[in-house]
Amino acid sequence: MAITKYHIGCTVWSLKDWVGNFFTDDARQDDFLRQYASVFNSVEGNTTFYNIPQHSTIKKWGEQTPDGFKFCFKFHRSITHYKQLDDTENDIIDFLGRFEPITNRLGPFMIQLPPQFSPEYLGRLEKTLSILPGTYRYAVEVRHPDFYDHGKKENELNRLLESYNVDRITFDTRKLHSLKSNDPTIREVQRKKPKVPVRFETTGSRPMVRFVGANDPLNNEAYLKEWAIIIADWIKEGLHPYIFTHAPDKASQPPIARRFHQILSELIVINPMPAWPVEGQDEQLDLF
Repeated sequence: MAITKYHIGCTVWSLKDWVGNFFTDDARQDDFLRQYASVFNSVEGNTTFYNIPQHSTIKKWGEQTPDGFKFCFKFHRSITHYKQLDDTENDIIDFLGRFEPITNRLGPFMIQLPPQFSPEYLGRLEKTLSILPGTYRYAVEVRHPDFYDHGKKENELNRLLESYNVDRITFDTRKLHSLKSNDPTIREVQRKKPKVPVRFETTGSRPMVRFVGANDPLNNEAYLKEWAIIIADWIKEGLHPYIFTHAPDKASQPPIARRFHQILSELIVINPMPAWPVEGQDEQLDLF
């Protein structure tokens, strides 16, 4: 049975390194999304931050995923990073219009703002939220330190988001930045990912967590247990959380997500995570 009480996924759905480990041994590029969506019910749509896909591609994504699956696409960087929400109304409407073919497959759109987007630009964010079509859901990620002051500026942001039922994304990089390693892949991710404080408050009905951990699932245990407790409480309160697992090595993301789901299942009644495609393949082989 599919996971239903919350949404969980990775940062990608198309990774060749998953072939034979998560995907079946014979999986091809065209099989990746369908196999990914047989296990996870959501994915971070990072691809749209860099490139806006064609209608035909978007329609194909919808056809390859089951009911209940949700894509959480990022706003294109031209809107959030180049223009920083200044005079972007037409850009936003054009961007959102691309996804009309898969409206029923859309989770919250992610509005990821750059570190330079400070509280002095809060008016831009308010204007943006006021013109967003109510057809869709949205979540905002801020990185400027003044939005984490536990004071006036942070309260203004939270009240604004609450007034539009927009969620504030929590980007938890604590474990990542605690790692002591000379591995160049880990050091590179540490360089790129911000150090921002973690917030457990909610501003909307679909709180979203982006967790960046160590490659070894068990090395993330303390943080996964902490988030499981919080997400279990959110579900009990009637909220519908989203959590996405990151790791320096993307091949490690599914095991981290599976471990989180196992921990969460010890706290609340939820459907088990479906078997991975490669495991279903192994079961078929055992029959022979």
